[in-house]
Amino acid sequence: MVGLLLLFLLLHFNIMPVSLIRDGAGFLLSILALFFVPATVGVMNYPELLSIQGFLGIIAVMISTIFTIIISGRLCQYLESRESSKVVE
Repeated sequence: MVGLLLLFLLLHFNIMPVSLIRDGAGFLLSILALFFVPATVGVMNYPELLSIQGFLGIIAVMISTIFTIIISGRLCQYLESRESSKVVE
């Protein structure tokens, strides 16, 4: 998380140009599905995750993911509108 935050700050303040990470980021995005294979296989070692407790855990993760997407989207829209109002002034 700290690394992602530092990367965001470096990109936001134009300390690091996007061109330096574009190829690496594209490669990682292309193989992103492979990062989920170990987690999926790990679930098979814990059959209780497929019970009601696991179901409730999955629901909690889904709800928190939806809230994270909504909050992130609202924050991005707010920051974008604030940035565009600075340009107009």
